[in-house]
Amino acid sequence: MALPNIFKREVADGVISRINKLTPDTHPQWGKMTVAQMVAHCNVSYEMVYEDKHPKPNFFMGLILKALVKNKVVTEVPYKRSTPTAPAFIIKDERDFEAEKARLIGYIEKTQQLGEAYFDNKASHSFGNLTITEWSNMFYKHLDHHLTQFGV
Repeated sequence: MALPNIFKREVADGVISRINKLTPDTHPQWGKMTVAQMVAHCNVSYEMVYEDKHPKPNFFMGLILKALVKNKVVTEVPYKRSTPTAPAFIIKDERDFEAEKARLIGYIEKTQQLGEAYFDNKASHSFGNLTITEWSNMFYKHLDHHLTQFGV
């Protein structure tokens, strides 16, 4: 079953609507992250696209990521609960919920506005060039997983 296309305005707006239902006091249905940490965690996917903040994997690690992780991230198969998290995505410190939420909404809007053409065959931080569908799946599936984790 195809996942919703995050590049479509109505899909992006639906995700943003779900994010706007979160409050600083929203608790997870599973896992250890606070809601502020979860939103910061979701921002990492976009930081890897729009900011030069995270070091790219070396050649060997890149091969491992493409061989063992890529298909878990870019396909339509949902993530399992409490799946191990890559080190760059682990948020240990407390974060400002409202600031992280505003950043995430901004990233989602920017991604939707840039659209499919911008991402068509664009190299990802860790997995090489991705198709439009792979980019959309990666963004949407990750957001949906964590929004579901927090009950929205």
